[in-house]
Amino acid sequence: MTTVHQACYEILRAQRLTTFFGNPGSNELPFLKDFPEDFRYILGLHEGAVVGMADGFAQANGKPALVNLHSAAGTGNAMGALANAWNSHTPLVVTAGQQVRPMIGVEALLANVDAASLPRPLVKWSAEPSCAQEVPLALSRAIHMAAAPASGPVYLSVPYDDWKQEAGPGVEHLAGRHVETAGMPGPDTLSRLASALEMASNPVMVVGPDVDACGANGSAVTLAERLAMPVWMAPSAPRCSFPTTHECFRGLLPAGIASISRLLEGHDLVLVVGAPVFRYHQYEPGDFLPKGTRLISITCDINEAARAPMGDAVIADIAGTLRALAETASQASRPMPVARVRPALAEEEAGPLAPERVFDILDEMAPRNAIYVNESTSTTNIMWQRLRMTEQGSYYFAAAGGLGFALPAAVGIQLAKPERRVIGVIGDGSANYGIQALWTAAQYNIPAIFLIMKNGTYGALRWFAGVLEADNVPGLDVPGLDFCALARGYGVEALHADSSQTLITSLREALAGDRPVLIEVETRA
Repeated sequence: MTTVHQACYEILRAQRLTTFFGNPGSNELPFLKDFPEDFRYILGLHEGAVVGMADGFAQANGKPALVNLHSAAGTGNAMGALANAWNSHTPLVVTAGQQVRPMIGVEALLANVDAASLPRPLVKWSAEPSCAQEVPLALSRAIHMAAAPASGPVYLSVPYDDWKQEAGPGVEHLAGRHVETAGMPGPDTLSRLASALEMASNPVMVVGPDVDACGANGSAVTLAERLAMPVWMAPSAPRCSFPTTHECFRGLLPAGIASISRLLEGHDLVLVVGAPVFRYHQYEPGDFLPKGTRLISITCDINEAARAPMGDAVIADIAGTLRALAETASQASRPMPVARVRPALAEEEAGPLAPERVFDILDEMAPRNAIYVNESTSTTNIMWQRLRMTEQGSYYFAAAGGLGFALPAAVGIQLAKPERRVIGVIGDGSANYGIQALWTAAQYNIPAIFLIMKNGTYGALRWFAGVLEADNVPGLDVPGLDFCALARGYGVEALHADSSQTLITSLREALAGDRPVLIEVETRA
């Protein structure tokens, strides 16, 4: 007899989902029973950190990752992290244990009441199978749904008495299934896109995270060079999709309506690739586009295409469409954009380090293929100005702005990319939301470097307090934190830096080793 448990592990094995990220409870134990030797289980001490690690792992790998949560309580703890995964199009298969079927209706302890509704709207698909024999099919569907464009998290609740039941007939067909998406635009559409770009007198391109996610940064560079276009990163970009050292690169767009419109002034065509149009933040009313400016977006997400307040949209395969445009567009006769002037190196000053000085040192010392995971939100613009990020997959940020992403994501990314050094740059306020991931880094010897920017305050909130004219607001400072003590308590080596020289020494030691290290850096508020 093939059990539901056996059938599901065969599906997972065939689909190469052999790494689990989880924090189990009693409902999940029957699923984890007799855990196969060819699988690995990465334990996290909090569900938010678990999903954050899986998020980083899946983004870096470009493939679905499996998450195992505990019923409703564990799912609730993970919801903030799910918001980031949803907005970054991260393919996660989130499983949650449910009470046994006879106990769900009476709402016994640990019953996940209305389980399929709980994680919505932060998942693409959510289900609880109606009987045990549907579990393998539901798992197979979840995997394919997570990976299909636009990829994203899905959720499957399974009563724990289902795993020992006999699987239904035909279950053997599920493990070997492959689902592919062929989403290239037709010749007429490609011709219209190329013609629009060629006929524009001053086009500009805005690239978003899906360009980096599909490995198309090189095609974006080729297209920009062919058409001599300046290139902006989309607002609040969770990935870096264009080399920051390239002469066409202009920087990170702000997240306000009026500010974006001002920066796009003078361009008759805006081509947005792999990004929402646009992900605004602070309310800054104004014209969505300058007068006389046309916008065309290429996206893999029908929801992003439909909700955009302006412009035309093409829903298509990002990598293939960019490559085709780069190959077919004619070479522009106009000169290339003038390269940005890199900011001068920050001067050494007494006292806590200026963030500019921290990033100058980091840029000088880190390997050129380093991966940066950012959650120092108040210094994001400085980071984009001063770090040379040129490789595919060099930068990650919380796509929904939810704190607690960077520290666990750095662990997951380093696990997926052991050949590159991962450096998390994290504010002292943000670090507390995912601090439990330090334990996982120590236990599995995952050699990420965690650079804590310690200034004793929520810097981004202080900036917003000024924008919103909100005076005398409580709760903006976080004094008295000792991240070196916290790190050592979780088993991670910790170093303290309060000057350029101590930061240089600490980074040199961390980069030379093969173990996780936290560096607490005293910075200015």
